[in-house]
Amino acid sequence: MSSIYQALVKIVGADYASDRKEELFTYSKDLGTSEPLWPEYVVAPKTTEELQEIVRLANEKKVAIVPLGGGMTLAGLALPQQGGITIDLKRMDRIIEVNEQSRYMVVEAGISHGKITSYLHKHHPNLMHSEPGAPPAATVGGNLAIHGQGDLAHPYGFNSDMVNGLEVVLPTGEIARFGSCAVGSGWFTMHPLPDIGLFLGWNGTTGIITKVSMKLYPNKKIRENNLFVVEKEEFVPDVLFEISHLGMAEDLIATSSEIPPMMNRLHYVSIMISGDSEEEMEFKRHLTFDVQLSKYIRSGVGGIASVSQERSRPQVSKSSDWKKGGGFEYVGAIVPVTSYPECYRRGAEISGRHDIPYTVLGRVIGSCHSMMFSWSYAFNRADDLTVKHARDALHETDELVMEINGTIWKPAIFGQKLMMDRMDPGALRLMKEVKKLLDPNGIMNPGNWEVI
Repeated sequence: MSSIYQALVKIVGADYASDRKEELFTYSKDLGTSEPLWPEYVVAPKTTEELQEIVRLANEKKVAIVPLGGGMTLAGLALPQQGGITIDLKRMDRIIEVNEQSRYMVVEAGISHGKITSYLHKHHPNLMHSEPGAPPAATVGGNLAIHGQGDLAHPYGFNSDMVNGLEVVLPTGEIARFGSCAVGSGWFTMHPLPDIGLFLGWNGTTGIITKVSMKLYPNKKIRENNLFVVEKEEFVPDVLFEISHLGMAEDLIATSSEIPPMMNRLHYVSIMISGDSEEEMEFKRHLTFDVQLSKYIRSGVGGIASVSQERSRPQVSKSSDWKKGGGFEYVGAIVPVTSYPECYRRGAEISGRHDIPYTVLGRVIGSCHSMMFSWSYAFNRADDLTVKHARDALHETDELVMEINGTIWKPAIFGQKLMMDRMDPGALRLMKEVKKLLDPNGIMNPGNWEVI
């Protein structure tokens, strides 16, 4: 096996390849409840050409490879189920192009969302991209590989809906481009060329994304977070529908949690609005509260909890990492917005059974076309019992998502199997054939979306 290490060193240099246990340990675990799974090697390529050589080596040696971005999925999706080589892509982080007039940018897939935000703020302050609710180290490629969403999900959709083009290293080591870039016309659109769905949401099992053209959006000068509160969960879907109908919110989230006490059994709707002037902001506030939500205020079932102008965009992940020991993991589901009341009630019951104060959150996708609903379970990393409680709660929640006819978002191996058990047989057969065609040696993140 030392020949593999020597080959990796030859490709990327001694500073960027390792088989040392103390460094492999870092890559054996993510921030969630998954048990450690160790790679045999870790390598950090700088260029697409280096990545191609690594993939060809893995094919030659029949060794598994697992692409890694920021490692923020929490669900073990980038842990090596069968050992092999973990490929850390964070050195592939160049900004290649920003087109202000067509509102897109081309980046290497290992770039972090935090770096993009900082770059745009400094060099293109009138543009913004859809930031996931994760820490800034989350990467563009990792987010796309799991169908990630961000704070522009309402009204624009998933981040994977905001792709103009991709460059991918296929499991054989070959390069393929998709979108207008494939015909030499620039990186401005995916349409009307063949779809790239073979790589988005596949957890790196069909190829490794190396370059992305992503849509950018107007960045207003003023941003304000308005919290609207209702006591009954049954009102939340209607409130969200009314606000989305208005079409003036930049982000739309409903949340409830047992901690802090002021939020327990209440439901807060975060309405992010933005504008280029105080007149524009006042107009949007007037339509939101004095017109669209006035019936809830007049009847006393809802009210304005707070209004605050934000310097930075909120990270929804911060709402759950509160317990001693600093651990949390969540199950995400894509469900209709009308499912919020049942998701809240059932989630609070599961949390109670496992002695975990409940935390739930729902982010509107599109114009109330769906909702990303998450149930978060905090645990103490140093306390095995609390880790077990959280893991059991996560599995129970995966089963709940299937019971209420949702789809599990960013599913771990357990959740993937639940969904494949219910999946249309034709779709399963096609998935199996696609993976076999693209990855004949079965080296790409094996264990994920594994069709038996």
